[in-house]
Amino acid sequence: MSNPRTSILKLRRRTFLAGAAASLVLAGRSFADAPVRGGTVVALAHPGEPNVLTSAVVQTGQVQSVSSKIFDGLITFGDNFEIKPELATKWTTSEDGKELRFDLRPGVRWHDGTPFTSADVKFTFESVWMKIHPRARATFAAVDVVETPDPLTVVFKLRNPSGVILGALNGLESTILPKHLYENTDIQTNPYNIKPVGTGPFRFKEWVRGDRIVLERNPDYWDAGKPYLDQVIYRVIPDATARYAAFESGAVQYGTLTPISLSDLGLAQKSDTLDVDFHGYEWLASAIVADFNVRRPPFNDVRVRRAVAHAIDLKAFVRVTTRGLAKPGTSPVLSTQTKFYAGEGLPEYTFDRAVADQLLDEAGYPKKPDGTRFATTIDWLPFGETFQRFAEFARQAFKAVGIEATIRNQDLPQFFRRVYSENDFDFTISHRAGLGDPQIGIDRVIWSKAILKDIPWSNGSGYSSPEMDKLIEAAHVAPNEDKRVELYKQIQVLAQRDIPTFTLAENKQFTVSSKKLRGLGTGSISVYDSLKDAWLEA
Repeated sequence: MSNPRTSILKLRRRTFLAGAAASLVLAGRSFADAPVRGGTVVALAHPGEPNVLTSAVVQTGQVQSVSSKIFDGLITFGDNFEIKPELATKWTTSEDGKELRFDLRPGVRWHDGTPFTSADVKFTFESVWMKIHPRARATFAAVDVVETPDPLTVVFKLRNPSGVILGALNGLESTILPKHLYENTDIQTNPYNIKPVGTGPFRFKEWVRGDRIVLERNPDYWDAGKPYLDQVIYRVIPDATARYAAFESGAVQYGTLTPISLSDLGLAQKSDTLDVDFHGYEWLASAIVADFNVRRPPFNDVRVRRAVAHAIDLKAFVRVTTRGLAKPGTSPVLSTQTKFYAGEGLPEYTFDRAVADQLLDEAGYPKKPDGTRFATTIDWLPFGETFQRFAEFARQAFKAVGIEATIRNQDLPQFFRRVYSENDFDFTISHRAGLGDPQIGIDRVIWSKAILKDIPWSNGSGYSSPEMDKLIEAAHVAPNEDKRVELYKQIQVLAQRDIPTFTLAENKQFTVSSKKLRGLGTGSISVYDSLKDAWLEA
């Protein structure tokens, strides 16, 4: 028989421990919430294996996913696009809005030990952003010169106030490269593009093509004590079924940009071991888009482009290809970008095959005896089987109005070369990111000055309109933010009227992670979380 006094003492001890644990939970912290140092996270290289590892050179999602762990930016985003310091500790704007001054964080070093200074920012602005970046000409249109009064101060001198520059200086959109490794080289073929040297929480260790990319903890990271993880390893798993199986078994703990097929999404949401998160994609503003090659027939005729828009049932498109997860497109600017979205003033392309037939007849493409009008080719962005489904849906829509379309398959370098170097295509189905502001996300595809040979995500359609250029350039020098917003509403109305590019769907992407992976970012750009706060629960 147990001793009553002993039983009471045991009960009191249990009560004390339970109360202490409850107090910690009420304080917003439990024993399990203390970050654990060490461990390796296996992440999914998706969609597909990158071709380089720095987003200063290529801005695709699979590159940015890795690059964001290696490189910091001057600023980053918290929740609701709150701008937070990173390599810059402070910034000030002059009273007239024509000077933006950054104080840089002291003691930051590149991964090879070289100090990070203002000279790196100035060099990257002049030699990288303004020469090979698809968006920088629009983003930094107001910048007259970048000055470096001392190693820890960068000053952007502006011709006119600009509402877009500060928000563009995150580590993805405006990746800073080490001057000492890139100066007097060909930026796009520099060997450090595939063995990058950054300032971020993880250093590049190795890349085994077709298998893995290994990043290791940066022991000299400026944010003392971080990162917690020892390694992040990116695995290449092309097959969708195998990807979900890897998450389910615990072989992979982290994946962004819709890493599993939509048919497996429901299973992941019900899983006891996995988390599914739709947040952190606000800055990305993901869209599925169709781009026409307006340089040559048949899509040099706006009537043909409009006919195609009327021939595609966008409600059915999102229902069939995304299981209703996406939203039908209405504008180059997404409806979620409420500040700039033009809304009811936009030209509409309702699903109407009769209107499509009429427009094609008017354009000089009547139906032949076999029911066809002309043949064309659809090139789809090789970001996995989902984009192939998008292309197949478009092919069926084309066929219903007499357009015979062939779907062409290729790898990513071939796609980029075909569209942005050789301009040898008719119609593409691709992805576009809004990136928080239409001056960053939209100008690059409709401004004639963004027709850039060999630069992915620039104006691949070849669209050039003096009226559009005038509006865009007026927005770049708008005297205030209200005027800039008004001009971008006019810009998207004109873009929707001329339709060189057509938004098929406002995409809704998600992240899948192991419940044991803690400390993931929650901000507006956390799809590209640096993982500096991430840790693995034992």
